[in-house]
Amino acid sequence: MKKGEMVKLIVLRTIGNFLVLFAVFGFFATFGPAVYYEITYRIGKIRGINYAVADVATVEDEVNKPSPDSIGTSLFGALLRKETEHLLVPVSTDFSLVIPKIGANHNVFENVDPSNESEYLPILQKGVAHAKGTLFPGEGGTVYLFAHSTDSFWNVGRYNAVFYLLKELDAGDEIAVFFRGRRYNYLVSERRIEEASNVQYLSPNIDKGEFLVLQTCWPPGTTWKRLFVLARPKS
Repeated sequence: MKKGEMVKLIVLRTIGNFLVLFAVFGFFATFGPAVYYEITYRIGKIRGINYAVADVATVEDEVNKPSPDSIGTSLFGALLRKETEHLLVPVSTDFSLVIPKIGANHNVFENVDPSNESEYLPILQKGVAHAKGTLFPGEGGTVYLFAHSTDSFWNVGRYNAVFYLLKELDAGDEIAVFFRGRRYNYLVSERRIEEASNVQYLSPNIDKGEFLVLQTCWPPGTTWKRLFVLARPKS
């Protein structure tokens, strides 16, 4: 093989290897968080791990100190412990969301404009957003919480992963919302996939009674449609 041909082959191989590595990096940068949640959830089911939500009376004692039974560090950390029963101590009693079936435990930031990208994107890096214009737990109308994306292709998985496991919720599953020192319990009534343009749930809807709306993007890692989980107060 001539020297010129050898150089050309080396260049082509280098470019090819770079493109492969770039594609692999792009995949994990986008879908890595979702893959993490999926794997830990499946392993947890195999191990028979169950989560319970701490009572309000115990939260004040536990929330300011580390607890070996708390999910506060990570889902993966729960998998490493031998016990199969774990207590979910809310990260905040001011406003937080806890979903025992999927081990979710997130801060909620109130009055975030869902139509203002520059406002909600920084919030979604830290937790869950409460949609401005909707009500709060106990006020008798729609409580709308969202953790969806994005500002770019690279951030789809990063933001969407917070609510990635909402797809696992079924009718009858429990959801707890802690708000201003009180706990509000809800039961999932249904799960829907709607067009991204659907904004019907952003209305307070006081006349229809209280219900909780959790929203994220669907399918995971895209912004194509929206996944809604609807829940009613637990009687």
